[in-house]
Amino acid sequence: MIGLIQRVTQARVTIDNKDVASIGQGILLFLGVHKEDDEAKANKLLHKVINYRIFTDKDGKMNLNLQQVGGQLLIVSQFTLVADTNKGQRPSFSAGASAQWGEYLYRYFITRGQQSGIDCQSGQFGADMHVSLVNDGPVTFSLEV
Repeated sequence: MIGLIQRVTQARVTIDNKDVASIGQGILLFLGVHKEDDEAKANKLLHKVINYRIFTDKDGKMNLNLQQVGGQLLIVSQFTLVADTNKGQRPSFSAGASAQWGEYLYRYFITRGQQSGIDCQSGQFGADMHVSLVNDGPVTFSLEV
């Protein structure tokens, strides 16, 4: 399971010109699911995302996590993160989860995020989404479990 996280001051998901999710300060997470991923990996990645210290403290150092700053989490499914780009001029998605398994783990991840007490928003699995954001920093990290 792979997550691309961006520290944002705001982020929004739009589908068919309608806003479906938006957050203020927090983390925009693009979530990719490999075919061998499971609930344990989802739990591990969620723990890492919530506790990753990417927000600045009073001294300007990245020492605070999402919970400590009262931030929000926006989760967007992103199957292209699992692409193999090592050969040729076209990505291979053979390592990616099936649509059914990917959607199941995506929804599982969202539910666990909501249960953690974080204000958690999400995009729509499989939809053609437009994602807009203001990256704070810019700060972007790739997390994999």
